[in-house]
Order: sequence, then structure tokens, then C-alpha cells
Amino acid sequence: MTGPWNLVRSTSPRSTPSRSMVGRRLATAALASAALVAGPLAGAAHAQGEAVSYVVDGSVDAHGVLNLSETITLGDSAPDQLTQRIATSAPAEHKMEYHYTIGGLKATAGGADLGAQVSDDAGYKVIRIDTAKAKGKPIVISYTVSGATHADPAVSGRPATTTMDYRVLQGLSVGVDEVSGTIKAPSLVSQVDCKAGPPVNPVACNSWTGGTGEEPNPTFTDGPRGAGEVVQVSFTTQAQGMAASESIDHQWSLDRAFEPSATSLLLALATLVLGALGLWALHRRTGRDVAAASRPTLIAEFVPVGAGEEEFHLVEDIRPGQIGTVADESVDPIDVTATLLDLAVRGHLRIRELGPESQHKPMDWSFERREGGRGQLRPYEQVLLDAVAPLDGRVVKVSGIASAIGDVIPQVQDELYEDVVRQGWFDKRPDEARNGWMLLGWISLTLAVLVAGLLVAFTTLGLWGLALIAIAAGVVFLAPRMPRRSARGSQLLAGLHVLAHDLQNHRTDQMPRGQELRELSELLPYAVVLGGRGRWLEAFADADDDATPDPTDLDWYHAPDTWHLADLPDSVTAFITSVQGHLFGR
Repeated sequence: MTGPWNLVRSTSPRSTPSRSMVGRRLATAALASAALVAGPLAGAAHAQGEAVSYVVDGSVDAHGVLNLSETITLGDSAPDQLTQRIATSAPAEHKMEYHYTIGGLKATAGGADLGAQVSDDAGYKVIRIDTAKAKGKPIVISYTVSGATHADPAVSGRPATTTMDYRVLQGLSVGVDEVSGTIKAPSLVSQVDCKAGPPVNPVACNSWTGGTGEEPNPTFTDGPRGAGEVVQVSFTTQAQGMAASESIDHQWSLDRAFEPSATSLLLALATLVLGALGLWALHRRTGRDVAAASRPTLIAEFVPVGAGEEEFHLVEDIRPGQIGTVADESVDPIDVTATLLDLAVRGHLRIRELGPESQHKPMDWSFERREGGRGQLRPYEQVLLDAVAPLDGRVVKVSGIASAIGDVIPQVQDELYEDVVRQGWFDKRPDEARNGWMLLGWISLTLAVLVAGLLVAFTTLGLWGLALIAIAAGVVFLAPRMPRRSARGSQLLAGLHVLAHDLQNHRTDQMPRGQELRELSELLPYAVVLGGRGRWLEAFADADDDATPDPTDLDWYHAPDTWHLADLPDSVTAFITSVQGHLFGR
């Protein structure tokens, strides 16, 4: 705030006095009148230990160091000890704090050192003076302040400026009747201001001036002031004449940590753009499937065998478990379930639906081992067969399948992953590729969170930290998509899309008459893993041409005596749901 008499100049050396001079004369007259009317009261105030005057003689050098000399004249009854607490910091805007370096603090009287005690106390320099040593003479407290001059924001087209802002009266243990002083500046000043009063809410001083022909240096008067009250003087001058000696500490706050400055926005945007491009390039180079070198692999087809009749013919010896693993790059419960059905259809296993023990118990099934099945067993199929139909004849039920095969599921998965690599559909095991990138992603995310925490705690670059976290999270997001099919695997995947389309759209009523159950059974495991299962199960029901129960019409699925082929859709759906539920819940 600029005072009412700031920058007022007289038109000539003998022109009308400036308003600041008028103000000081009026103030002096008022004080004199008050002294005549209330002389006893003033004497009483001095008796309580107040100072008669506090005169500041200060100067700021070209380096921005403030030199202060405070001459304190005590009343007739001086206190035994005079104390002044000089702050070593002050709050500033935007969660900043100015720090002051106080040097050369001492007290003298008549040129003699009073041997004052100087100490530090929680953000203050404290000087304690034995007033008896002054022997009634005025006490002079002198010290230097580095950090009281601050660089002003740059304004286009104007010279750089520096502002001095400091409390020339602060922390005095006694009140003062009159405060006055002058601060000598190294160059022409402007925007002189003076505030006084309680430290938390100072108001305008009685008078101040500066930057005029009569008063080139900032000059001020004020008073009376109570113990602990302040007088704060500020002025501005060109930076080439007075350097900034400020020392700023940026206080932490969440708003400041995420301050959208040009630097933080640029870093965050650059990190997001470059990181996104890097992730895209990484996935394209490492996680994207190799392009197929030729046409899709033909896996199976419907071959005409007569008028309006077709057989399901497997062109490639590819099992449902392999198909499921290549299709989604992982071994899932549906792959295990489809493998169990395929083992049964090929004659290695029989699934037996058990009669209900009571109307309140869910359906259950058991597995029987059979000899003479078709096709050589793959390693993962052998492991699964031995688990659900042990050689020792022990009966395994679906309700207990989790405990029966829970220990071998990792081995089944391991064998399947090894198998798809042996077949040349992947160059690297999908689980190893996925797990490796997931580990890298979580390490990256952990480091990004730590770096972001440091940026938030100690800088204003919190937005950059969020960008780093986003990119690291992108690695975690990409990890499940990093398994890479070879060219042969891409050909197979394209063939799987063709077969899936056929299974979901091909007519179900064109199987050779009398061979419907066999043909439908052959394709059922593939429909389970690729889709279209429901429509082919309904074809089983449609093939039931009599009202006689059919508990053993299917060699791979036996049921209670009252069971019909029309019940197969519900039975197989319940079987698949139960197996997957028990595997998921293991």
C-alpha cells in the first residue's frame, strides 16, 4: 500500500511544503498539545517502562544488504532488561517463506559495547540488554540483514526492479511513544510504503515519504506503538542499483505440488506423448503377432458325403486344449473342460452322470478310464487323464475334482505352454512373456510412484509424477498382451476364426443319417472352446427319434436309466458349469 504522501515533490526549494511535512508538523503539534494536557499520564507511561523514542538509521548497499541502527531512548524509569526478538523468516505469497540472515547484532551506549546476550530461539535472533549498563544513555542496537530485498516480476519494456521490504521495528519488549527513521537507498526510489501496528494486521503509518527532491530517501514517522508491535517499510528501485539478496524457501502444499506451471505441463505432456509412442512401438515390435506368411490354416471342415449330408472332418491334428491356448494365449478352465470332453469322445475316458442322492443336492458326475482310445495322448492330456481316472481305480467325482487335479493343474498348464512352443505357434511361452512384462510393469510402477512421491514432496512437478505413473501403468496394462504368436501361430489363429464362424453358423441337421451322434460328438469339444455349443447340443436332442430312454446311447457319456438324449443339453451344460466352477474355486 502506498501512503497518502508518497512521491510528493515540491515545485521549488521554497515552494509550499509537501503533505508529508505538513503531516509531521501536525503530528508534532498534536504530541505537544497532548503533552501539555496529559503530561501526568505520559509520565505514568514512562514509569511503566516505555521508550520515549525509537529512531531508525538504515541504509541498503548495492548488494541488497540492509544495515540498521536503532537508537532507543528510554524513559525515566527504564526496565531492568530490554529485549528485542528479530525474526529470521517471514511468510510470502504462493506458499513461500523469506529467510533473513541476521549478522553483527550488538548493543552499545555512548559508543561502549553493552555486552548484550545474543541467542537463537525458534526462528528469531534474540538480544537481551542489561539497561543499567547504559547509565541512562540512549541504547543503540545495530545489525545487518541479508534477504530483505526481493526481485520483482519482470515487466516487458521496463527495467528490472528490486523491492526492499522489512520490519524496522519488531519484537521490542517495551512500547514506544514515537518511531521515526530514514533508510538510505543506493539509487532513486519509488513506491514507498509504511505500515505499522500489530504484526498480524499492520495498517498505514502516520506519515512517510521518499523519492522527492526534498526527501530522496524513504522517511517515516509513527507512534505510539505498543510492545511487540511493528513498523514495516518498503520501497522499490532499479535492480542495477540494488541487487536482490532474497533467500526463499518454498513451503510444501498439495496445490503447489501440482501447480500447472509451464514447466510441469510441458514435462507431463512430453512424458505422456513420448511414453505412449514408446509403449506403442514396444508392443508393435515385441507383443504384436508376426504376420501370417500364407493363407489361414485349415483346421476342420464339413465334407459332403451325400445329398444334404456332411461329416465333420478334422484336417489338422489339433486338440481343443491347444486351440484354447492359442486363441487367448492362456490355459483356462474352459480349455481343461474341453480337453476332458475330447478325451471322453476319443475313447480314453467316460463321463458318468450320477443319479441324485436327494432332490436338494446338485448333480454330480464321475470319470471312468477306458482303454483303446483314438489318437496318441499329448503330455498334458496324459497328466489330466491320470488325475481324473487314476490307474488304481479310484473314483473321482466332479464335486471333488478340485482336490483331485488341483496339484496337477500347474503341470497341465506347463505342458500345454511347452506344447504350443514345440508346435511353432509361439517363439516363447506365453506365460513367461506375460509374467516377465508384468514384473517389469510392477517394478516400473513402483519406481514411478516413488519418483512421483518425491516430486510431490519436494517440487512443483507433481503433474510430471502423475504422467510417469500413467506410463508405468501402461506397461502393466500391456503385459497380458505381450505374448507373441509366430507366423505359423498367426496362420492358425486365422484358421480358428474360420472354424469358429462355421461352428456358430453351419447347419446342424446335415449329419449323415444314423451317424449323427458320432459326428456331433466329434465336433462338440471344439464348439465348447470356440463357441456355438448350445446349437450343437440341441442337435443331439433333435437326433432322439423315440421315447425310449437313452442312458448309454453315447459311448462317452452314460446317465441314469431314465435319461434321454433330449436331456443332454442340460446335462452337458451343467457338467461344464460345475467343472469350471470347481476349478475356479480351488
